[in-house]
Amino acid sequence: MRKLFFIDICSTIEMKNNMKKYISIFFLSCLTIVGLTGFKSDSSAHAVDGIQWLTVEQAYAKTQKEPRKVLIDVYTDWCGWCKVMDKETFKNKAVVDYVNKKFYAVKLDAEQKEAITLGGKKFEFLAQGGKGIHQLALALTNNQPSFPTTVFLDDKFQMIQPLPGYMKAKEFHEVITFFGDNYHKKEAFETYKAKTYRELYPGK
Repeated sequence: MRKLFFIDICSTIEMKNNMKKYISIFFLSCLTIVGLTGFKSDSSAHAVDGIQWLTVEQAYAKTQKEPRKVLIDVYTDWCGWCKVMDKETFKNKAVVDYVNKKFYAVKLDAEQKEAITLGGKKFEFLAQGGKGIHQLALALTNNQPSFPTTVFLDDKFQMIQPLPGYMKAKEFHEVITFFGDNYHKKEAFETYKAKTYRELYPGK
């Protein structure tokens, strides 16, 4: 079994909002071809079958047998924009098709009470602040929890980048294809969005 890495939840890591630079955070040890659907509105062209959501434990187990990048939606029950992404962004056919082909998709409730064990490392709920927060949610958001946050891990369960904030379907599709096809290793996101994405997905 491959060695699992996790982010030290006690460390402070500065978040880079500019996607031209990428956070290279290794979890410390002891842790599609898209259909030609337009994006005229986030509520249009919904997929019949949705994203195949997994638990983080299920996604980790799958990466051991069939490596694939991991997309984690870190949310809370009270987060309004999380619900909008569930209703609109995550129901868009182009998004659904691409995520299901390229990623193991995970839903992580940042306030869940149940402990999570990954590779022998146990993450627990912390009863602090107003409602408390899960240690894994803190780790994945670099101790800067914001909801929703979409976290991208590579096929070795190492951090690519966490991205806080709501994204519409088109914007989300740009991001997932940028990471999903490794364009983040080749060019800045602004270059990808302005040129490469338009060439790959004309009419979007």
